[in-house]
Amino acid sequence: MDDLVAHARRLRRLPPPSGPVRLVAVDGHAGSGKTTFAGRLAAALGGAPVLHLDDLATHEELFAWTDRLRDQVLTPLSRGEPARYAPYDWTARRFGAPRTLSPAPVVLIEGVGAGRAAVRPYLAALLWIELDRTRSWERGRLRDGPGLTGFWDGWTVAERRHFARDPSYPYADAVIRQVPEGYVWLEGPRAAAGKSRIITQSEE
Repeated sequence: MDDLVAHARRLRRLPPPSGPVRLVAVDGHAGSGKTTFAGRLAAALGGAPVLHLDDLATHEELFAWTDRLRDQVLTPLSRGEPARYAPYDWTARRFGAPRTLSPAPVVLIEGVGAGRAAVRPYLAALLWIELDRTRSWERGRLRDGPGLTGFWDGWTVAERRHFARDPSYPYADAVIRQVPEGYVWLEGPRAAAGKSRIITQSEE
C-alpha cells in the first residue's frame, strides 16, 4: 500500500502549468469512490481545497459545465485569485448562494470528467480511480437507493457517451486502486508513455 502523505509531498513539488496553484483532477466512473479518495488525499495535503463537479453540473447539463468551470474556477485560480462559483442544489434544482474557493499550493477537482480535454491544460496531474463502470454504477445505485433509479438510468447513458467522446483514462498520470488497507498508486497510461509530471518513488 502506498502512503498518501508521501504522494501528497510529490504533488506539492509538481510544477503548476500556470500561476501558483497545482490543480489535481480525480476522475473515474460514478460510484468508483472519487469523493472519498479526494477527501483523504486532501487531508494528507494538510486540508487542501476540493471542488466537487457535482456542484457545477445540473440535471439538464450533466457534462455541459466546462464553461462554468473555466470562467468561475480555473481562470481565477490560474491567476492566484479566489474562485467564486454557485453550487447546484440537486433537490431544489437551482443554483445556490456563491461559494469561495481559495487558491492553495494544491487544489483538488473531483468528479466524472475532471480530466476532460478542456481541463487538462490547467492540470498539474490527473489521477484515475480504478473500478470498472459496471461495479461503479452498481455501487452508486446502491448508495443512492431506489428513489434515484430513473436518474441513474439516464446518467449511465450520458457517462458512457461522455467517455466515448472525451476519455480521461489514457491521460492519467496515476491509477488509484482501493485495497482493504487503503490505496495503491499505479503507473498511469500517461506515465507509461513517459509524459507524466508525477515524481515516482524511484526518482526521488
